[in-house]
Amino acid sequence: MDAQSGASLGMMIIWMVIIFGMMYFLMIRPQKKEQKRLQAMLNSMEVGDSIVTTGGFYGVIIDMTEEDVIVEFGNNKNCRIPMRKQAIAEVEKAEQASA
Repeated sequence: MDAQSGASLGMMIIWMVIIFGMMYFLMIRPQKKEQKRLQAMLNSMEVGDSIVTTGGFYGVIIDMTEEDVIVEFGNNKNCRIPMRKQAIAEVEKAEQASA
């Protein structure tokens, strides 16, 4: 009886390892890939790039610091708002926007 309970315990441990492995590849790994993609996008931003914020506003970067950007919204040159880089959802390079 002890050998059979030991075997079932071993199978249970194997199934737990398989389940955790599947969770890693289905949930954690894609999230880390997305974080790397987002960080690379934020690091490649330059002055003059068009952006879309997480709130859905379209604008153009006019100045940058290490953590913040100043974005000009709309045609009004007086509408300049400083914001965190993390609030940017999409970036379109200036060369792509003019083409």
